[in-house]
Amino acid sequence: MGADRIEGEMGSIDAYESAKGRRYRVRWRDPEHQQREKRGFRTKREAEQYAATVEVAMMRGTYFEPSQSRVTVGELAIDWLANKEQALKPSSFSPIRIAWRVYVEPRWAATPIGAIRPSAVEKWIREVSLGKAVTVRVRPGNGGKPRSAGVVLRALGILAGILDVAVRDGRIPSNPARGASNLPRKATKKRRRYLTNEEVFRFAGRAPDDMRSVLILTLAYTGIRWGEAVALTVGDINLERGRLSIHQTATEVDGIIHVGPPKSWEARSVPFPAFLAPRLKALASGKKRSALLFPARAGGYLARPSTAQNGQSWWLTALRDAELEHLTPHDLKHTAASLAVSAGANVKALQRMLGHKSAAMTLDTYADLFEDDLGSVAERLNERVLSESGGELWIQRQVVQLDPQSSH
Repeated sequence: MGADRIEGEMGSIDAYESAKGRRYRVRWRDPEHQQREKRGFRTKREAEQYAATVEVAMMRGTYFEPSQSRVTVGELAIDWLANKEQALKPSSFSPIRIAWRVYVEPRWAATPIGAIRPSAVEKWIREVSLGKAVTVRVRPGNGGKPRSAGVVLRALGILAGILDVAVRDGRIPSNPARGASNLPRKATKKRRRYLTNEEVFRFAGRAPDDMRSVLILTLAYTGIRWGEAVALTVGDINLERGRLSIHQTATEVDGIIHVGPPKSWEARSVPFPAFLAPRLKALASGKKRSALLFPARAGGYLARPSTAQNGQSWWLTALRDAELEHLTPHDLKHTAASLAVSAGANVKALQRMLGHKSAAMTLDTYADLFEDDLGSVAERLNERVLSESGGELWIQRQVVQLDPQSSH
């Protein structure tokens, strides 16, 4: 059989006898150094061509082992979800976990990754969008409500993320959940509504007690998040410097408070206006440095108020009493950005104040604020020129030089 055996760098080809006559098989070692083989080739040339494709695929890093593609989405999801849970904050992981359980798992958990086709993924995208996909809430044959683009894209992102790992591991050659032709478009975001100073104080004045009144003012004039505010302790206040030390957040997820680092994972110092100092001092008076500044009535962290339309929380009641439109605690972060920009804050200072990762993120988020500020830039430049010594006289001389007729 030596004459029928071909040795190569990546493997070998040899002949064997079968019930249908002579056949050839290809043997090689995969990137994990596991012995693999494929048999049944009728001619040596067919075997050589297949061996060549395996060699090229391994050289290019596109090799995959067909038998490995029989693993299911659900099997790969176990580690994928565990890795996400480790890397993300509970508040960020919770919507991923819910989307997996509600939308992705019912359709794909039992499906071998090698059996997924792009057309099947696109059909699923359409069904989820229309509310016709089978979920934990929708049974076969029953229709549900159409889903928003955000819901659909999150579910698709989970499936695509799991299959990305399969591609990297060499289980499948490409990701069938990438490049779909029928991705839904997110609706244009509503223009943010920013409260004025008068509206902020009107809202704070309708709060049920002094503590929650100060809390509203703190949110609106520092830009910190709700979870960061309710995690503040007396020791986090520096009245002399007018600073709040933000180093932890208390975020409620599925009814449980999770205490951890801020959203950016970095502690920061946030300025507050002087008018807040006596109010914060009054709240801190007589308390230990470790005591919460805005505690719940029964102790512990103050729960985020419900902002569901037509709800009866203290937050919504105060809004109605102040005759203000519906807004959430996070909307006060936007108000803080607006008030800071109108007071002359530059983008870098605003970035540090709001806890954004970069100034680019701040610009992307609040581009409308800086666009509105462009007109005032020209006004300030004009005022500066006119205020300079002889500035107005110099401008008049330039006008005369450019248009001699203007002197007549």
